[in-house]
Amino acid sequence: MPTNTRQEIQAALESYSGKPSDFEAIALRIFRYQAEFNPLYSRFLALLRKDPSSIQTIQEIPFLPVSFFKSHLIQTSTWKPEAVFTSSGTTGQTPSQHAIRDLDFYLQNTLRGFQEHYSAPSDWLILALLPSYLERSGSSLVAMTQYWIQLSQFPESGFFLHDLNALSKTLQTRPKGVPVLLLGVSFALLDFAEQFPMDLSGVTIMETGGMKGRRKEITRPELHALLQEAFQVPAIHSEYGMTELLSQGYAKGGTLFSPSATLRVLTTEINDPFCFTAAGKTGVINLIDLANFDTCSFIATEDVGRVYENGQFEVLGRLDIAELRGCNLLIES
Repeated sequence: MPTNTRQEIQAALESYSGKPSDFEAIALRIFRYQAEFNPLYSRFLALLRKDPSSIQTIQEIPFLPVSFFKSHLIQTSTWKPEAVFTSSGTTGQTPSQHAIRDLDFYLQNTLRGFQEHYSAPSDWLILALLPSYLERSGSSLVAMTQYWIQLSQFPESGFFLHDLNALSKTLQTRPKGVPVLLLGVSFALLDFAEQFPMDLSGVTIMETGGMKGRRKEITRPELHALLQEAFQVPAIHSEYGMTELLSQGYAKGGTLFSPSATLRVLTTEINDPFCFTAAGKTGVINLIDLANFDTCSFIATEDVGRVYENGQFEVLGRLDIAELRGCNLLIES
């Protein structure tokens, strides 16, 4: 079967309808492209003794462990990155690196994803509370949020690094009848809730995760309950994203995320990365991100979760690497 060119794949994505059958067709085209032109992924397939020409369904595609983004700058074909996104990690950890060939493509993809679940960022007053991300370089979350803020028609939109008092005043004097998005990292939203509890009825509060090393770890339901009580809102929204992804998922309250059209989530057995689990059963989260066609679109995460028949998913926690079996290829990097 002939290999698809990058131009053909990008054209297919631009005309992508969002239909499941179209998703699978594009995913297989990207797989064949990456199997041939991504040296690391090609080597990974060879070590698994997987012949790319034998792969006929997305369920047969091997997923590259996300840890390889820490040891390699992954690229399909050869090109000069316009940007390199890096993960925050914790002290002593090696951060992930995600090379970005076309920064505008990433930003446009985040725009499409947000509009699928909400509406155009230009319609929103966007207030961002992302201190730990703003204090370092290479954050994909900051790049995405900054783009949305630039698109917003409201001059009040912007970042609030540590000035919680200014954020409080902006929220209290927000224009009437205007949709407001308060997007924040979890620990910063909790700090704000403790210092400035107020009635934010009508405001969409969206947490992006991020508690490790800042505060005591709590579950997402516990976090949401605290924020709901402090801000008197019926639900807390969530964004699911990773340094290694170009697509996101969103939850409008609760723990169930809906993936953007270019993202699909599957789960595999904890002890067998090649055996997919049934809908609703706990397993290791694997991601197909069509937008990642310049790096690697098939990623095995280190998260545990469940995927349901309708494609929604929930993240239950991190995988205990000690539980993995039969994954000796992970050490050959």
